[in-house]
Amino acid sequence: MNNLVGSSNSLQNTIHTEFYTPPAELEQTCPSVPQSFLQANRNELTNIALNITQVGKKEFPKDLKGHVFIIAPVGTVTSGGLPLQDGGSFLNGDGMVYRLDFKKNGQVLLTTRIIKPPDYYADRATSHSQQYAKYQFRSHGIIRFSPFLGSRNDLSIGFLPFKFAEDLQERLLVTYDAGRHYEINTETLEVVTPIGKNKEWRGATKLNFPFQPVLTTAHPVFDSCSHEMFTVNYGRSLHGFFGFLSNLPFAKSIRKFLKQLKTFFSTFLKIFKNLHLLEDFVYLIRWNGRDDLERWRLVLDDGSSVKIKQCIHQIGVSQDYIILMDTSFKFELWQAINNPFSDNKTLARFLRKMLDRPMQPRTTIYIVPRDRLQTGERPLRDRQEVKVVATKVELPLESTHFLVDRENPQNQITLHAVHTCAWDVGEWIRKYDVSAYPPHNPVPERLCGMEQSEMDISRLGRYVIDGETGKLVEQKVIPEVCDRKSEDFTYAWGVALYTHLARLPSLFFPSKSPEKIDNIYWVSLGLWKDLVTQFMCDLYRDYKNRKIAIQDLLKIAEEEGRPSCLFRVDTSSTESMKVADCYKFPSGHIGLSPQFVPRGNGNTSTDGYVTCTVWFENNYEIWIFEAEDLSQGPLWKLSHPSLNFGLTLHAIWLPTIGKNQANYNIPVRQDYQDVIENFPYPPTMKKEIRRLFEEEIYPHFE
Repeated sequence: MNNLVGSSNSLQNTIHTEFYTPPAELEQTCPSVPQSFLQANRNELTNIALNITQVGKKEFPKDLKGHVFIIAPVGTVTSGGLPLQDGGSFLNGDGMVYRLDFKKNGQVLLTTRIIKPPDYYADRATSHSQQYAKYQFRSHGIIRFSPFLGSRNDLSIGFLPFKFAEDLQERLLVTYDAGRHYEINTETLEVVTPIGKNKEWRGATKLNFPFQPVLTTAHPVFDSCSHEMFTVNYGRSLHGFFGFLSNLPFAKSIRKFLKQLKTFFSTFLKIFKNLHLLEDFVYLIRWNGRDDLERWRLVLDDGSSVKIKQCIHQIGVSQDYIILMDTSFKFELWQAINNPFSDNKTLARFLRKMLDRPMQPRTTIYIVPRDRLQTGERPLRDRQEVKVVATKVELPLESTHFLVDRENPQNQITLHAVHTCAWDVGEWIRKYDVSAYPPHNPVPERLCGMEQSEMDISRLGRYVIDGETGKLVEQKVIPEVCDRKSEDFTYAWGVALYTHLARLPSLFFPSKSPEKIDNIYWVSLGLWKDLVTQFMCDLYRDYKNRKIAIQDLLKIAEEEGRPSCLFRVDTSSTESMKVADCYKFPSGHIGLSPQFVPRGNGNTSTDGYVTCTVWFENNYEIWIFEAEDLSQGPLWKLSHPSLNFGLTLHAIWLPTIGKNQANYNIPVRQDYQDVIENFPYPPTMKKEIRRLFEEEIYPHFE
């Protein structure tokens, strides 16, 4: 190892591949990422009246009503906000909800709250009290973990509105990819209850910690016609977590050795009753809003378990089918390691190059006919698994988000997907990253923790799939041609977040979903030279679905970049699939988190408004567009000196808010007592952890 560390010049050569050398006379015109995009505070605000700037001649609309909820990770209990001191991923942090209340008098009020499940209070107590310091949570790359207490549930990714038949108004879940969903009070923004008890969820890691790591989806679904919610609970095997092994020489031999090692330890460690070895499993879960969770284990035609290679970030539902997607967001060993050798950046870069791997250049989806979901297993009542066969389908490009039409005539499912081609959202800029441009200087520290740039142009697809056979009946992907002179060459850089008409305003059915999605509003990050690193260029150098050569991408980013855009795609048919309307944010601006708000009683997918978060220089604003004419630009802008948000993610709209009136509630004390008592802690440690819960956690929920 000493020889390896000492030969820094040779290591540097193995890392860098010279794709592009700009001419000496080239003057950079690509703007820098705005400073506000790299910062966030954790201040909680209540009913702050936002300043409204009228851009055009139209007065602020009286038919803009209801409440827009936006979520963003805002750092940890020890960081004080963003950025994180260790340069860790911006996605690793507590979720902050920002609620915009549109009042009848034309005011817009802002209320913000950090979402605080029980593990939040455990994190705060172990970080701020010397008495519990040895149980402290620490950030490890994209996760926050305590070796004694388990994993943080950041609740920082998305929302799910839902309304069962007995509910008086819509309720709201806050979600995360690695933790149970939590219902929040839409009025106070305080947590109400997790969905499902600890015993109803299966942990993804070895030990049944008090805060067990649970792999699920950040986008569960609710069927407003059948009044059912669906989600997932899954696990990945040892090989799945150590996916980097496929990159190494003698990979087959290494996997065989690990399999033998696993068998040995599974025998040796049986003395620990609660030890779970990592295993591939996928449960599809159904909930009726009142009773225990009901689940089915998914298998393929041959009886083998469905295996998730990356993650199930999103699922979808149609009239007759549930759709699960193995999405383009990986979580492997290297995502849990941030800065392994702070005193030797060259070695850190070398190991990352050896151990990391690109996303899969395709998408696997699993289709489950809903009529197969008869009586399932109820984990609280019985332990007899019920299996259901899923149909496996592959799409030709990788995806992170998708939507599904509710109607599926003749068993044909219509799926709308964004293809985040050669864009690895599970990666972030590390302190040892270097620029892709000669002389490959270190990336400025202000960018550490931020997402890295995409390495190709994104695409949008519309697919019609036979739900019974899995056969692709129709498909269309745009942009079809990537000509630098084409408008299509502008909008599709780093496309990620979306919105659409999610419910039809109706006197009798206020929360019904439209049968068909005919317009989707997308927002793109753009292409920024600041975020282009040598590591990403090397990782995706041989990307098989490439539209834009890396040399050309680097040149575009160097010369001018590509703007962040808000655009509407007509998805009513394969023939009409195109960008129907587009707004380019000004140079140096970034827009995210779009949300469609229906206009009064309007019931079409363009009859309303679109809000989005905007950063530029040191400013944070909310812009409001007319949905039917994005290209005219924002008509109103909301701002306030106290308005400060991090990397905002998903948003939703609710017509009304109010105190939670549902009977479903899981008492925190009851939910955790058995877990603590049954875990094989030494007596002294168990006593301390009991006291931690009694003094620092339970009082917040009783």
